[in-house]
Order: sequence, then C-alpha cells, then structure tokens
Amino acid sequence: MVASPGRRRWFPSYVRGPKPKRRTELGLLVFGALITVALYVLAELGTSSKIPPHIGPFLGIVLGLSLVGHMANRWLIPQANAVILPLAALLNGIGYVVIARWNPVHAKEQAAWAVLGIFLYVLTLLVVRFSRDLERYRYMLLLVGGILLVSPLFFTPINGARLWVHVGGVEFQPIEFSKILLCIFFASYFAANKELLSIPTARVGNRLVLDPRPLVPILVAWGVAMAVIALEDDIGFAALLFVLFIGMLWVTTGRIGYLVLGFVLFAGGAVLAAHYFSQVHLRVDEWLNPWPSATNPNTSGAQLSQSWYGLGTGGIGGTGLGHDTAAGLIPELTSDMIFSAIGIEMGMIGAVAVVFAFVMMVGAGLRVAQTARSDFSRLMATGLTIIIGFQAFFIMAGVVRLLPFTGITLPFVAYGGSSLLANYVLVALLMRISDEGAQKTQEEIASGIAQPGERPMVPT
Repeated sequence: MVASPGRRRWFPSYVRGPKPKRRTELGLLVFGALITVALYVLAELGTSSKIPPHIGPFLGIVLGLSLVGHMANRWLIPQANAVILPLAALLNGIGYVVIARWNPVHAKEQAAWAVLGIFLYVLTLLVVRFSRDLERYRYMLLLVGGILLVSPLFFTPINGARLWVHVGGVEFQPIEFSKILLCIFFASYFAANKELLSIPTARVGNRLVLDPRPLVPILVAWGVAMAVIALEDDIGFAALLFVLFIGMLWVTTGRIGYLVLGFVLFAGGAVLAAHYFSQVHLRVDEWLNPWPSATNPNTSGAQLSQSWYGLGTGGIGGTGLGHDTAAGLIPELTSDMIFSAIGIEMGMIGAVAVVFAFVMMVGAGLRVAQTARSDFSRLMATGLTIIIGFQAFFIMAGVVRLLPFTGITLPFVAYGGSSLLANYVLVALLMRISDEGAQKTQEEIASGIAQPGERPMVPT
C-alpha cells in the first residue's frame, strides 16, 4: 500500500519493492567489517604474535552493529545514499583498531560509545521522519544549542579549555551536539531569507545594494556563539563554526562578496586572537617553532615534533600494525594525534586511505545536498557536510603542519564519546535528507517532469 498525499509514511520499506542501494550498502558494510577485523588481527599478531582468541565474537559484534544500521536504513530510508554509512563504519572500525592497539581501556569505552552511536542513529531516523519538521523548531533548536554551548563555562576547565561538562563520573562535550543544532538554525534562517540576502533591495543614491537588516539577527547569533567559544578557549570549534557560517551564507546567496567579507573577518579575527588569547598564541608558536632545543625544551611543541618524526619513520608502507613502539611516546596519541598513529604504522598508504574515505564522504554529502527536495534541506545537508569535511581537514592539516594544530577530534576515528555520538546523529540526518531527495526524483520521473539521472527540482 502507498500512502496518500499529505499522510505520513510510517512503513516505507514494505511498499518500495527492490532496493538496489541497500544491497550495495550491505556489501560495502560487510567489506568494511572484514577490513576492520583483518586490521585488528594484524595488530594483535604484531604485538603478541598470536591470533586473538576472541576474533569470532569480535567479528560478530562488528557485523552486528553494521547490520543494525543497515536494517534501520531498509526500514526507514530505503532510497538513501548507499556509501555514507559504510564509510562512517569503516572509519569507526579503523579508529577502534588503533585505539585498541595503544590503549585497551579506551578501546572498551570506544566500543560502548559505538554501540550507543548506532542506537542514536536509529533513534534519529525514527524521530526525524521528515527534515522539514526541524525547520519549524529553529528558534527552539537555537535555544537548546545555545544552552549546550555555554554550559561548559560553569565547569572546571581541562587542559586549559572549558569544553567539558561533568555529571558524576561522566564527562562529555556538549559543543559536539551544539554545532549540529546551530547548523539546522542557520539552514532554516538562510532558507527563509534567501531573497533578501541575495537580491539588492535597499537604495543608496542611484544604486541598489543589499539590505543589511536581514543579516543582523544571524550575525548576532553567530557573534555570541563565537564569543562563548572564545571564552572556552576552543579555537578549533571557533574556526569550524566560522567556516560553517560563511560557507552556508555563500551557498545560499552565491555572492562572492560574502566570501571576501569572510576572509577579511577571518584574517582580522586571527590576528586579534593570536595576540589576546593565550591558547591561540600558544598554538601559533607551536606551529612556527615546534622543535625543542638545548636552551628551549619547548615541551608544548613536543607533541607535534615527535609526531612528525614518527610519520617520517612510517614512510610509504608503515612500520606495520603492532610493530612500532616509539609512537606510544606521543601525547594524546589516540585522540588528538590518532592520524599520526595511522600514518606511523600504516604508512602513507593508510593515511591516504583515511583521507580518501573523508573525501568520498564529503562528495556523497554534497550529492545529497544537490538532490535535496527543498532549500532548507539543501542548506542543511551542505552544512552537515561542511562540519564533517572541515573538521577532518583542520585536524589532519594540523598534524602535518599545514595549519596550526587545533586539537579537535578526527570524526569517527579519534577516541571520544561525545564526538562519535554526535557524528552518528549527523549522518542520520544526512541520510534522511538523501532518502527524501531520492523519493522526489522518483516522483518527478514518474510524472514526466524529470528524466532518469536528473536532479530533482528545488523550489526557489
């Protein structure tokens, strides 16, 4: 049975017929699970020269988690993109292998977070049946996002940054979820004010210029968020939020002037932050001179310099999983510096594979944005993709010294429960938009509006 127009579609998997995308997804998930298990076995062989005795249960757990996500997709989003979830699962698996190699205690915690992450993935798909429902609650989401953003200010800082909220023995970073809520708010506001932000309507003399008034509320919201992040000494998320705001504004309007304004604001803000914020100043100093000397131990830059020596040792093919011991001397190896751990034992081949996986995920996310069925969904998918892509870029570029080191987590790979849970929610939202766009394309093809292979028409 097919739902009539206007009615909610609660059981889509039983009315759609064959699902080639889901079959592709299942094959990719199984392939990714086998890669994860193979890497785990190699790491154990390199460390103890024995095949892990619990390899069977481990394979079952890895496949089981993948199958839970896959069955949820078949039931709730049968037409969604086929590669996004397998890429997320593969990155999650690679990260778990590296964490288990260097910190078994953290590996157990990461496994528990992965299980909870899949649960939140399914829960998000169950709750968010239509992406447009989120647009109706944009100010409520902004309020919740703001509360999450400021909450760490009331707790004790860790390593100089106020990023954590402590509840009993549990610590989490609420900003990981706040960035998703802010992304939804930006998408909703920009979609509602698209014409006012892109078409000149104000007259100055004999010329028409853009009316700045629609931009004032969103600039205030963005400015408050940036100020709070500055108080929390978190330069990584400040940069990410800035790129998210400017990127979505440019996608909304297509006006190069906003990009130029963004670069000017970024340059001015970077200079001020480097002079007046101690953590930013320290990060820039580490970037310019991370090398310890006899007169300057430079302990703060030792993390980066040791990482680069390790990457040089890894070379093209790596030292081999379980064969390197010097990498364990790098501080925060399984969190901030996990990309270095991958490059050391898996070599440039392993590091490039991780980069390529993120490139594919970003490409899939942009494809989802292209096929979205509304301006709001298109902007939301673009924003979510920006979050994943630039967060990965910032941390990997910091590790190899293209940019100052920010210390944000590598999505799905690095140790950290807050990041992993938030990223699974992010992927679920992206998959929901993908399914809606695919349904829209099928409807247009069936009605003769579009031809196979064309993107759906997006209302303007």
